[in-house]
Amino acid sequence: MEIPVYLFTGFLESGKTTFIQDALEGPDFNAGERTLLLVCEEGEVEYDPDRFFGRNVFIESITEDELNQSNLWRLQMMHKVERVVVEMNGMWLLETLFRNMPEEWVVYQEVTFADAGVFLTYNQNMRQLVFDKLKTADLVIFNRCGRDWFDDEKKLEFHKIARVANRKNQIIYEFGPDDAVPDDIVDPLPFDLDADVIEIPDDAFAEWYRDVNEESAKYDGKTIKVKGRIATGGGLPKNGFVFGRHVMTCCVEDIQFAGLLGIWPKASRLKHGGWAEITAEIKIEDTPVYGEEGPVLYCKDIKASLPCDPEVATF
Repeated sequence: MEIPVYLFTGFLESGKTTFIQDALEGPDFNAGERTLLLVCEEGEVEYDPDRFFGRNVFIESITEDELNQSNLWRLQMMHKVERVVVEMNGMWLLETLFRNMPEEWVVYQEVTFADAGVFLTYNQNMRQLVFDKLKTADLVIFNRCGRDWFDDEKKLEFHKIARVANRKNQIIYEFGPDDAVPDDIVDPLPFDLDADVIEIPDDAFAEWYRDVNEESAKYDGKTIKVKGRIATGGGLPKNGFVFGRHVMTCCVEDIQFAGLLGIWPKASRLKHGGWAEITAEIKIEDTPVYGEEGPVLYCKDIKASLPCDPEVATF
């Protein structure tokens, strides 16, 4: 049986405890389900269980060392819980939780909170931790925004940071009680999807790569022209190679080669590691290389090219 997990993330004093307290005080969220409330950090605000609408809430404070599968399973069985609410420590990587959750625990919703007054400072000094909280969140709440300083320019700055990590999350800007506005900024792609040949600028590779993987269907049958590197060998199919670039999503430590399967009759003649400009038709196919359905580049033309500048693609 699945155990729903409601995950609330963000740094200390970002508003997680207050939000969870309010949620548990209402019958819409807390109608009596046996709930394990995992508290991974202690802030200035404390929980008041006497105000919870349902009384079957079991609060457990845990350290990072205790965040392991056997301990989480023990707490689940001890309290016979039907669901789990997690107030995550902002200094812990979410992978620690995801890796150690019991098999039946399933994240139903992930909400991250950020104090708008310090968010940009945190992003500058703790970029990896900020990115970690944004990349899988369903909802991002920037709270404590000020009407006197949080203008459209500042909103766009926050929007761009959130969108680099996750293009699909909902973003809300909160100015006070009952005073919040949703993010309505439209992110146009930096290339023309309706062109006969879609030309991908060098500085748009990362965005194109993410888009072609997340929304593959809209690229099926399209022809693109793009620059990248060639990778050969490794048990690829006949006439197959990998085409892509190194991409930095968050910081230097997370640079990875982002590639797609390419098909070319003369693939055996391609130079491993060489830079090239390809013109290819994209077909969405099920292939063993991916282990699932994905975009395959059927090349019409391949020309040697100079490296992109910079060589590592970013968002």
